Amino acid sequence: MLLNDFYKLTNMNKIDAENSTAFIELNKNHEIYKGHFPGNPVVPGVCLTQLIKEVMETIEKKELMLVSADYIKFMAIVNPEINNNLQIDLKIKNKEDYTIQVTSETHFGTTVFYKFKGIFKAK
Repeated sequence: MLLNDFYKLTNMNKIDAENSTAFIELNKNHEIYKGHFPGNPVVPGVCLTQLIKEVMETIEKKELMLVSADYIKFMAIVNPEINNNLQIDLKIKNKEDYTIQVTSETHFGTTVFYKFKGIFKAK
């Protein structure tokens, strides 16, 4: 885990061959928030992307590398003091060229914070 104690994966549900849901608890006391931003903590966008990669590695049970990010959209600010429990819904397709396409939404309740669509491959 690149982000050390940044978050904890509290639950993972594999719904079917292509769909999974991950439940994440953010560590609202993590050191990163001292700089991003003092007094008004915000989860850095790059950390949300890393979170998707690490959840994918848990699902696929192997190290992955991001090949391309076709779509990244930040829909709302993630303040860990307000929303530290996130849900990530993933749709995963294994391709014939041994890459893995993922489309995901990260949300808290009905508020979608982050949308991602990209391609991973095994390291």
